[in-house]
Amino acid sequence: MHWQTTRYRIDLTRPRVMGIVNITPDSFSDGGRFLAPGEAIAHAERLVRDGAHILDLGAESTRPGARSPDTTEELARLMPVLREVVSLGVPVSVDTSNPEVIRAVLDAGVDIVNDVRSLARPGALQAVASHPAAGLCLMHMHGEPATMQAEVPDYPDVVADVRDFLRKRMAAAVASGIAPERIVLDPGIGFAKTPAHNLALLRRQRELLALQRPMLLGWSRKSTLGALTGRPAAQRVAASVAAAVLAVHEGARIVRVHDVAETVDALKVWAAAFGPPAGQAEEEEE
Repeated sequence: MHWQTTRYRIDLTRPRVMGIVNITPDSFSDGGRFLAPGEAIAHAERLVRDGAHILDLGAESTRPGARSPDTTEELARLMPVLREVVSLGVPVSVDTSNPEVIRAVLDAGVDIVNDVRSLARPGALQAVASHPAAGLCLMHMHGEPATMQAEVPDYPDVVADVRDFLRKRMAAAVASGIAPERIVLDPGIGFAKTPAHNLALLRRQRELLALQRPMLLGWSRKSTLGALTGRPAAQRVAASVAAAVLAVHEGARIVRVHDVAETVDALKVWAAAFGPPAGQAEEEEE
């Protein structure tokens, strides 16, 4: 129940909240709000004060229809922020699929690579494997963000497809020299999936635990919650918190969220009723 990362061995005996810092002009719920380095750094500091256990920086929007930035643009957005937030006392993740960006952020001391494409781009697997301890999150997605919702596969069984995909990507990572304790898995809520697919993954989430690695879930403000509530992204806080608590109750160990304070409070209530005893060890800095 630990996740080995560059600087931290993260204790997952209790659920952890990963706070989202989108350094993009076009993310689906907060694009443009934190594009300026100073705004992104201030936002990261707020999330840590609100109780975030991990920060996840992203300079490429992966909303449906999004355009991928080139390497120079992605690094120009990321690096001024990353240089500051690595000193905030929590593990730092970077959400990227670009092998050159992966190498640059690992050289800069990032703790975790969070790749929506599961290191499928040429050179990405080798970039992470060449690092001695960086954490890794592998996510399920078919296709590319620009087209994924227009070309949703007709899954015979979405849970089985996700499980098999993640098993294969994890096997590829391990074969490349990445220790299993460095890996967590994400079923990719909202990535090439309909609301029915996403809800099936929530109902049957425990089936994914057969992969014997911790699960990271990202329900925050997703369009399925909009379909269920009729609310726009900025008004999906209550639905997002409910989904995060349900994901944890069904076995998730990390939830990736925009609304950190609300999620932390909700998980305190969950933990009081269902969580491990108080006094469990915190993550250990290497």
